[in-house]
Amino acid sequence: MSKPTSHFVCQSCGATYAKWAGKCDSCGQWNCLVEEALPTTPAKSVGSKGGRQLDFTSLQGKVELPARYLSNIQELDRVCGGGFVQGSVILVGGDPGIGKSTLLLQAVAQLSSGKDPLRCVYISGEESVAQIQRRAKRLGLEGSSVELASAMNVRDILASLDTASAPDVVVIDSIQTMFVDTLDSAPGTVGQVRAAGHELIEMAKRRNCVLFLVGHVTKEGALAGPRVLEHMVDTVLYFEGDRGHHFRILRAVKNRFGATDEIGVFEMTEQGLKQVPNPSALFLAE
Repeated sequence: MSKPTSHFVCQSCGATYAKWAGKCDSCGQWNCLVEEALPTTPAKSVGSKGGRQLDFTSLQGKVELPARYLSNIQELDRVCGGGFVQGSVILVGGDPGIGKSTLLLQAVAQLSSGKDPLRCVYISGEESVAQIQRRAKRLGLEGSSVELASAMNVRDILASLDTASAPDVVVIDSIQTMFVDTLDSAPGTVGQVRAAGHELIEMAKRRNCVLFLVGHVTKEGALAGPRVLEHMVDTVLYFEGDRGHHFRILRAVKNRFGATDEIGVFEMTEQGLKQVPNPSALFLAE
């Protein structure tokens, strides 16, 4: 009897099945199983031969506070623990059209301007460069030095960023549109999201740049794709709100460099997202 060459993977929780089914028994989602090819060769044991011995150290020692970048968007900086730590990876999730792209475009525009400008790169797999330029013009950000690109191939992105002159801040919008060409599955599948996230995060850590990953959410409000992505990043932010209402709330559910009990409140206007410095007074007035 021949061995199976593919299996079915739930795009919500990552559970695998030998046959297709309408519902995933693990997470309860419907119509979420996608066929993916199995590896042609079995994984080999790594073993210890040829490995490099690690240098262990004690818990004692001088600890330096990590350097942070401030975007001058106080609500965003506070939720992240006082700015963005160099070499950190931040996953931003939210419903479609809630304002994730707008918030990050405003943030990198601030970071690329001012007294000590940073090199900021915004890569979109969902919009063309012309669409981002039109949004920047509407928001009054066309004068900033943010570098734009439209790409989905992770190999091309790494060839452009993983250099000696790597940028200080990178935005990937969104991780579900990225694909690694060594995999046969389509973009957005569990395998592609996991592989693309791993490659981009490894580059950010190696080049010590801040990496923002925009993520889609499911109907239940959880980040789509494998849960392992949330474990791989340093900070997980949710941007929430009712698209019929003009207020938005940014909250952290994971933060390796700060607390998770802070929230940021924004108001969506025609000129973009505006900070609400005193939300208590605003909501009480309403």
